[in-house]
Amino acid sequence: MVNLLDKIGLGKLNNALIYGVVIALVLAILTRGLVFDDTWFRFFFRWLHVLSGVMWIGLLWYLNFVQIETMPKIPAELKPAVGKFIAPAVLFWFRWAALSTVITGLILAMLNKYLVDALMLNKFMGGPSMAIGIGMWLGLIMAYNVWMIIWPNQQKALGLVDATADEKAAAAKVAMLTSRVNTMLSIPMLYFMVGAQNLPF
Repeated sequence: MVNLLDKIGLGKLNNALIYGVVIALVLAILTRGLVFDDTWFRFFFRWLHVLSGVMWIGLLWYLNFVQIETMPKIPAELKPAVGKFIAPAVLFWFRWAALSTVITGLILAMLNKYLVDALMLNKFMGGPSMAIGIGMWLGLIMAYNVWMIIWPNQQKALGLVDATADEKAAAAKVAMLTSRVNTMLSIPMLYFMVGAQNLPF
């Protein structure tokens, strides 16, 4: 089995992603056929939104549950490998997944004709768009934190831009605390995103 998986190229991430898309398309055609109507396009952007969100929140939780908690236990001579190779790669996918989640979510809300109602919390805390609106605003705040606070400070902390040792230490603390804020906000954000589809508000 391992030899077969190796022969079809699953050792490369790009191949796994391509095969995943091909499998999804084949199964979609077998179960629904080639029907690209309004319902499918709304579903398609929901699917992209969920894929992006899983990547974003998955990496947020990896950073907070694994990397930040483990760094103090890593021997000093091994820490540069994390800062030079792992953290920049994580932060690349992290910030672009955040942006993709926001863009696909806004497109989805527009296609489903609740964008304005949701952003206005259905005229300030009422009606069916309130729950999704709360989730959207929490997601927007989190995305702002990623791009405007976490990423600029991580660039300093990781030495990707010039900074003194004191500036690096201060930037690392700001990035970590803002990441903790996003972890905290991800819990009610997911509650309201899922609740909007499954609970009466």
